[in-house]
This record gives sequence, C-alpha cells and structure tokens, in this order.
Amino acid sequence: MSMEKTPVAILLSGRGSNATALIEAARDPAFPARICLVLSNNPDAPGLDMARRAGLPAQAIDHRSFGKNREAHERTIDAALQAAGAEAVCLAGYMRLLTPYLTTAWAGRMLNIHPSLLPSFPGLHTHERALDAGVRLHGCTVHLVTEGMDEGPILGQAAVPVLPDDTADMLAARVLEQEHRLYPLALRHFLTQNPATAANGAALVVA
Repeated sequence: MSMEKTPVAILLSGRGSNATALIEAARDPAFPARICLVLSNNPDAPGLDMARRAGLPAQAIDHRSFGKNREAHERTIDAALQAAGAEAVCLAGYMRLLTPYLTTAWAGRMLNIHPSLLPSFPGLHTHERALDAGVRLHGCTVHLVTEGMDEGPILGQAAVPVLPDDTADMLAARVLEQEHRLYPLALRHFLTQNPATAANGAALVVA
C-alpha cells in the first residue's frame, strides 16, 4: 500500500541547489512529500531546467511583468500553487521579499531555509557578518514564513564550526552542505508531526 504524500511546491530564483535536495529526498517512497510544482520569478533560473530534467512541472512567473505591483505578482503565484494542488510551499533561494498577501495565504504552510542560526544574522550577507562578529558557530535554519523577514517559528537548525582561516566562501560552502541535509529532514519532520507543536519550540536540531 503506497503512502499518501503531501503535495509540496518549491519557489526558487536561481540554481535551486536546495530544491535539488528536496526533489531527491521526495523520490524516496517513504518521504512524506511529493513535489507538485517548481516555480520561479526568474524565467532564466537554472533551477527550472533542473526541475524539468527531473520530470517535474516547472513554471516561471516573471515579476518584471508586474512592475512594482508585488501583490498582483503574488496573486498569480498563489493561483498557480492552488492549481497545482500544493498543500505546503518550500522557499529555496527565492529572492523576493513577500508581501502580507502571500504570507497570510500560506500561513503555517510555507517554509524557508536561511543561511544562519536565527535569530542571529537575518537578511543578506550572513557569512560575512558571522565572520565580522567573530562567532564560533554558524549554520542554517528552517523556519515557517511570517510577515517579518526571517522571523517565523524555527523548525530546525544545523551548525558548523567557524574555523580560524575561514573566508566567507569557505564558510558558505560548509553551511550549504548542511542546508542540503537539513531542509529535507525539517520538511519530513514538519509533515509528519503536528504542525502546531512542530512550530512551538519543538525544533529539529542536526549536529
């Protein structure tokens, strides 16, 4: 008897390395998600070609066509997500700030991965900022998306040591390895636990 998998959509803007990790995880018959759509705001995103090669539906909704009307762009994205039957959404390198329209529409059902140990270093340039701050541990966080940038409830974290001779690129590469490991684990945990408790401090920690 085959397992009932939750349809999950992925939003990306670039190469989609975290999307690749999720897609590969979802190939496992025991993984609780199936990827129902890969969507990008960038028609040239390499992640779209990657998804198509994996045999998945891939769609671009170019934000430039909507000018400064972010909500109109997000309404079109939401319609595509609904049409694909998505029940959850994973942001995987999606480089657009979301408006309250989309964060409200998918409240409690939209996940993001961020390259720092939140609440430290929200926003951009996390690896440079971690080095500048002299922290000894850095890493990545999967969290639920809320209206505040990188402020949603934490679902899981993975840490790496900061080494004395690290550059931002060296540190980023080690964090990215952990991102690829953490995101599928956190999504699995989220879908198989009660989301209300999963988002209430019962975070998954990967050593």
